[in-house]
Amino acid sequence: MRRALALAVAIALTAMSAAGALAGCGGASDDTRGETSAGALKVVATASFLADIAQNVAGDRFTVAALVPRGADLHTFEPTPRDLAMVTDSDLLIINGAGLERTFEESLRDTGEQVRVVVASRGLTPRTPQPGEPAGDGPGDGQGAASGAHETDPHFWLDPILVKTYVANIRDAFAAADPDGAAAYEANAAAYAERLDAVDRWIRGHVATVPVADRKLLMDHVDFGYYADRYGFRIVGAVIPSVTSDAEPSARHLADLARLIRRSGVRAVFVDFGENADLARQLAAETGIEVVDDLRSHSLTGPSGEAPTYIDMMKYDTQRIVEALR
Repeated sequence: MRRALALAVAIALTAMSAAGALAGCGGASDDTRGETSAGALKVVATASFLADIAQNVAGDRFTVAALVPRGADLHTFEPTPRDLAMVTDSDLLIINGAGLERTFEESLRDTGEQVRVVVASRGLTPRTPQPGEPAGDGPGDGQGAASGAHETDPHFWLDPILVKTYVANIRDAFAAADPDGAAAYEANAAAYAERLDAVDRWIRGHVATVPVADRKLLMDHVDFGYYADRYGFRIVGAVIPSVTSDAEPSARHLADLARLIRRSGVRAVFVDFGENADLARQLAAETGIEVVDDLRSHSLTGPSGEAPTYIDMMKYDTQRIVEALR
């Protein structure tokens, strides 16, 4: 079945660089593929939140596997031969795109295998940092957007309205690969889009409880830009002035950031679960702000955790942000 598929949306991984600028993040393997009936599509998504979004489109026709286990750090992904075999054995690989999976892409290219890829973020335009916002080249002190140089931000999924584009791309890929299921995928995608609209309204209602003057986000790295744009926050700085968490901030950058914190009245610094919060804690100790080190923006929890689904993850992160700033 796999060899017979002719997907207009599928591309060879060797051509993926042309789809957009590459920045970097990755993942690790997950064996929780679940039960898939004979003849059903074998679909793998790089991240757990992507797998959950795709599962809502697939419904009960097949189970989408997540390559990166829940709770793992996307930024430190080192694929094993078993991970690569899992991908090359699949019918479709769903990636976020815009450079999020650069390390994984490079590893897969090295295998020489041709993999049918669905770029979930295809068609979305990367954001431009707002004036005074960090853009991969300095703290939020006017050096960012004003300099004209910035990295591609791949974190589209932190805006649930943009995720409707993910859903449409995944729906079309599934329908092309499995025409018999096209009507089901269409219905599932429409129902999930309504749920995304509902969570958008939910987030807006909670953010409205934070005074406008206090809607300032200091992040561990530059990843909540699309969220800030959608819900009226301002990103005033980042401990790591990059869209990835594997960059190294300079001593000067951290000193400038401490001064910015004191000047701007920032109340908290936010760090993703699993990432090193040492520098954030050091800044907090120097400036007296709170450290929130358990955001789930890149990875879901297990079924009994706070964020077992993408929608739960967005609600959980919103609650943690609002609690710290209100």
